[in-house]
Amino acid sequence: MDKYKVKLNPRAIRELESIYEYIAKEKQAPENARGQIDRIKQAILNLDIFPQSHQERMEGRYVGKGYRQLLVDNYIVIFRIDEVSKVVYVVTIQYQGHNL
Repeated sequence: MDKYKVKLNPRAIRELESIYEYIAKEKQAPENARGQIDRIKQAILNLDIFPQSHQERMEGRYVGKGYRQLLVDNYIVIFRIDEVSKVVYVVTIQYQGHNL
């Protein structure tokens, strides 16, 4: 079974930081923020095996361009797969209510 490398682009990293900041500071729940970030990170790391099993993006700006999505609680992780180099590129992580 082939394993893929998983890479987060700088935007996705900033979005993870923003999610943490929002939950920790705005909602005043740093423990919940850490747990949410840990769940998102673990789900992203699990993309190293069978990333093709996740559904293609069917709405928003990433539709029809080969992007896939992973749902984690109330967040959507959007990624693309480079089959030649066996790399999964995470491009954005958004709250489900946002227009992508």
